[in-house]
Amino acid sequence: MSNLTEIFKNHKAFIPFVVADDPDFDTTVANIVALADGGADIVEVGIPFSDPIADGAVIQAADLRAFASGVRTKTVFDIIAEARKQTTVPIVFLTYLNIVFKYGYDAFCQKCQALGVSGLVIPDMPYESKAEIMPAANKYGIDIIPLITPTSGHRIEKIAKNATGFIYVVSSLGITGERNEFFNGLKDLVSEIKNYTDVPTAIGFGVHTPEQAKTMASIADGVIIGSAIVDIVAREKQAAPKAVEAFTKAIRSAMDEGTKASV
Repeated sequence: MSNLTEIFKNHKAFIPFVVADDPDFDTTVANIVALADGGADIVEVGIPFSDPIADGAVIQAADLRAFASGVRTKTVFDIIAEARKQTTVPIVFLTYLNIVFKYGYDAFCQKCQALGVSGLVIPDMPYESKAEIMPAANKYGIDIIPLITPTSGHRIEKIAKNATGFIYVVSSLGITGERNEFFNGLKDLVSEIKNYTDVPTAIGFGVHTPEQAKTMASIADGVIIGSAIVDIVAREKQAAPKAVEAFTKAIRSAMDEGTKASV
């Protein structure tokens, strides 16, 4: 498998998210580099999809903008190839299963390995269906990053015990999008996960301020922020990289401050 787990050792990981080809190819490349320069530990890149069931209005709108510019799966791979000329930051894809299935599991995972994409987050793939992709993922050292939600219940144990890379802990019920209230049992949820595995946890869905990131970093091993960054890109368009880097630095600083305070 990849070295994603190592990133979380003695360090709270920040994992920001952008949608590929929003608003265009070159800006996406610049945004990935800006996230890395701002202090991102892992960059999550969303592959636009027509039916993104886990995503809220902000990310759906970004997908539509990318479709309008003609994005294809090949475009996304080309974006990563271009970004790799400027940064070695670990990258994972947020995708949906049909994209990987249509491209071909083996071919998709082989391409990920070649580009240094370390893992896949696939929200519409239940744990019970992962067997079909695992031979290719194992062959090319790609982590299939599981999601655990407040409603995972009795399935938490088997999901956690078989996790690699990191575990994406969903902060609340519903879809992605900025929110001010989260599942009030997050600490207990992360604690239960830790009963079954040493694989690190990262909380996402709705986190959008430095203060929230600091709080979530005190609960889990990492923090994922998507919609807030995608919203910056929507507002700033081609000027987004500078604002994205500044936002990343603010989140990184808050998380580091929280870590120092807890020592």
